[in-house]
Amino acid sequence: MHFVIAEGGSVQPIPWGLRLRIAIDAARGLAFLHSSEKHVIYRDFKASNILLDTNYNAKLSDFGLARNGPTGGDSHITTRVMGTYGYAAPEYVATGHLYVKSDVYGFGVVLLEMLTGLRALDTARPAQQLNLVDWAKPYLADRRKLPRLVDPRLEGQYPSKAALRAAQLTLSCLAGEPRNRPSMAEVVAALEEIERMRPRHRRASPEEDRESGSGASSRSAAGRSERHGHRHQQQSPGPRSGSDGARGGHPSPRVR
Repeated sequence: MHFVIAEGGSVQPIPWGLRLRIAIDAARGLAFLHSSEKHVIYRDFKASNILLDTNYNAKLSDFGLARNGPTGGDSHITTRVMGTYGYAAPEYVATGHLYVKSDVYGFGVVLLEMLTGLRALDTARPAQQLNLVDWAKPYLADRRKLPRLVDPRLEGQYPSKAALRAAQLTLSCLAGEPRNRPSMAEVVAALEEIERMRPRHRRASPEEDRESGSGASSRSAAGRSERHGHRHQQQSPGPRSGSDGARGGHPSPRVR
């Protein structure tokens, strides 16, 4: 799943609202795993492991690398490093230490893909942009640069405040230290808050207000004139029997 829809042979970008809904569904799946008795760690969370049904409801797939989380007060488990480069958390790649919040890092990478419309790794991009996280982090931290990062295929059809909040959430998920990342339950709550954000409607200028009022007055006057004419037609007497309105001895038709 790479935030595009194939329709009729053409590829269309997934709109902002639907991207958020997919992200929320996936986040709820991870939160459920993390809240289970044994704190299941997904370990290989990435965009291609999110499956969509015909209604674009998201489900997690491929649990082959999932592991039970730490027990007995331990903060992590130690395991052979496996997963997908570009999504794996830095502490796991460096030490083999796997935390519950290592999944949060992978989710942050997917959020970044959602925001930018770009893949986590792409050898077709310039060398400095090969790794999406490394290249995009400075943009996530600067609200003035953020519009240059957001997927241009969205054509600005998203609330700017929501995009800023999504960028902040993404950055927190990508924190270098696991303890500085939010829990998946907190991620779900933040995404639901972002989903409720709506674009602000621009207020009309005084000139536009006057023009709108003038137009409304003209339309109102025209409507009154039209209704008056309609009433006048209804009150006009119809043709009488035997007049031109009834030809050939047949009565004139009535409107029912």
